[in-house]
Amino acid sequence: MRVRVRRILTVVGSVLIAVVMAVGYVLVDEWLGTDTGKDSGSVPATVPAGELTGLLAQVTVAPELPMTGYSREQFPHWDQNTPEHGFGAEFAQYSRCTTRDVMMLRDAVGPVQLDPKTCALTVGSGGGWQDEYGFIDRKTGELKPYKFMTASSEVDAEHIVPLAEAWRSGASKMDEATRRNIANDAVNLVAADPSANRSKGDQDAANYLPPGKFRCTYVDHYLQVKVKYGLAVDSAEQAALRTAVDDCIRQGGAA
Repeated sequence: MRVRVRRILTVVGSVLIAVVMAVGYVLVDEWLGTDTGKDSGSVPATVPAGELTGLLAQVTVAPELPMTGYSREQFPHWDQNTPEHGFGAEFAQYSRCTTRDVMMLRDAVGPVQLDPKTCALTVGSGGGWQDEYGFIDRKTGELKPYKFMTASSEVDAEHIVPLAEAWRSGASKMDEATRRNIANDAVNLVAADPSANRSKGDQDAANYLPPGKFRCTYVDHYLQVKVKYGLAVDSAEQAALRTAVDDCIRQGGAA
């Protein structure tokens, strides 16, 4: 009888240990931002791994051009929302509003509304914007907590391919209409924590990739913009993007 009880206790104990370990792994994954769900850095299910490799194969490799003549005014931005900017039919009612306004609505979390007539943003209880970039604390070398912003004035409208980088990549030779589209393209815009955005500055992918969970989505959007507008990458940028794409696929991107 005692032997039987010991066996039962041993089995129950093993099961409890396994459950505790499993829960622990989940909590660690969530803390590190490595969970493979919606908020992970792996390739989203809507972005097949083949698309990333295909985009990478399409980019032109060329040395960067000088910054001569550059200014942000060369890229007219915050146009009114028109279909060419790519926000889609669900945002068509906001045609009076700017691309920044519409991006803010698209990227909002919780009860955030945009008035289609006045283009005023209203943030309800629990609403706001979740930074996805993250940034490294210079003192500790660790990823700082992701910031949740509840006021639109606290949010930066970030260009994934920076306008200065677009200029160096060939936009300096393009017409103003093309530069306007680069600056207002829905794929090239994301709401970000100003601190995270400014840690990036105008660096290209050879010198900056988001340190946290948004990296693979960032790489996908970066490549889409480069390919769509015929913007080049230099050799260091190409190497960094190749490594990033390989990492994203290895993390479990869609087949």
